[in-house]
Amino acid sequence: MTMAPAYLMLLALVAIQRVMELFRSRRNEAAMRRAGASEHGGAHYPWMVAMHALFLPACAAEVLFLGRPFHPLVGGIALVVLAAAMALRVWTLRTLGDRWTTRVIVVPGRPLVATGPYRWLRHPNYLAVVLEFVAIPLVHGAWVAAVVFSLANLVVLAIRIRVEERALAEAVP
Repeated sequence: MTMAPAYLMLLALVAIQRVMELFRSRRNEAAMRRAGASEHGGAHYPWMVAMHALFLPACAAEVLFLGRPFHPLVGGIALVVLAAAMALRVWTLRTLGDRWTTRVIVVPGRPLVATGPYRWLRHPNYLAVVLEFVAIPLVHGAWVAAVVFSLANLVVLAIRIRVEERALAEAVP
């Protein structure tokens, strides 16, 4: 059974959300830089951007060109996981407010955020991304994209989390 048109619509909606987040990130980044912030560990950033830019097209290509079928049980579970991941992502972005960017940018002297999901998780946005990289492809059986991009994401996140932890340790009073 194929649900490819509906799946492509889901991918388009996720893409629109990501573009909106990029505008928000750039606005926040500019404000943070005006407040004396500096960027840390920018070397990994182009790799992260490339991975995220290729992710949704790879999911679409796998479904369309490799004829991945829709499996209602797996797709339904993946949609529930995706909804939870997106809720966590939105909660994280709202909690961070004007501090959220796609880059590791820290304003010296500002205390760490300890509300919202940060009460329980050190990096809730990264958990949301991990879940999305599994769930989005599996909504329509794109298991190769799920495996390849999840592994690539884990490599990038291992680097990024180390960079972020160092940056925060240096900047937080």
